[in-house]
Amino acid sequence: MKVLHIDSSIQGSASATRELTREIVAQLKAARPDAPVTYRDLVEEELPHFSHAALSRSDELEARRNTTVLEEFLGADVLVIGVPLYNFSVPSQLKAWLDRILIAGRTFRYTEHGPEGLAGGKQVILAVARGGVYESGSPAEFGESYLRFILGFLGIRDVRVVRAEGLAFSAQHREAALNAARAAIPAPAALAA
Repeated sequence: MKVLHIDSSIQGSASATRELTREIVAQLKAARPDAPVTYRDLVEEELPHFSHAALSRSDELEARRNTTVLEEFLGADVLVIGVPLYNFSVPSQLKAWLDRILIAGRTFRYTEHGPEGLAGGKQVILAVARGGVYESGSPAEFGESYLRFILGFLGIRDVRVVRAEGLAFSAQHREAALNAARAAIPAPAALAA
């Protein structure tokens, strides 16, 4: 089992998602100490916004970086992704990463019956944190539903969400929400198989 650990929060040590992804990965490693973990911090090693040079592969450095990101994704069996929601959506740093894994012919293809995901068989745990609380299906919830759609488009059906909500309400509510999220972390045995 190979794990890809991705953080995208700009909050540094105050980040709820960074705390949750660390805990998820620690539990995975406790269950499978031999499992290699690749860590990508999208804030510290920021990927530029998607550009024509990235798409056309005309910039050699950009092409190498994109290949590395894609190979990390393709080589992972389990992805642990920290997803703070800013202004109702995912951080632009995470969007830049997604732009590098949505590659026709590698992670999806178009057929006469519609698109087909080529990256199935992976397990994904999204560590989602948001200042407010949104019921499932709320028109104000764009981040989690967006990621579920993207991952499904790539053929990934095993998506679990560890969610901490209402973090901006109060310090007490934040701690209670983080405790509830920790308790919702999937059992490592279910993921390490």
